[in-house]
Amino acid sequence: MSYAESESTILKVVDRLAVRFPGAPKTRIAEIVREEYESLASGRIRIYIPTLIENAARNRLHSEFDSLATFD
Repeated sequence: MSYAESESTILKVVDRLAVRFPGAPKTRIAEIVREEYESLASGRIRIYIPTLIENAARNRLHSEFDSLATFD
């Protein structure tokens, strides 16, 4: 995955999570998403990375900002 593709993926996940966690600072959301991306970036099956990082980041955000989350 190129730098541009990875940045695009990260930004899309950050935007989706910012909607779900409106009370969480977007910078913190981005930090968590980037950490999760880095932990999976060396994986061989890259098609699942956006889903995996979003799920892992969402779990972490629930732990930090559970009372601020909006549920659909």
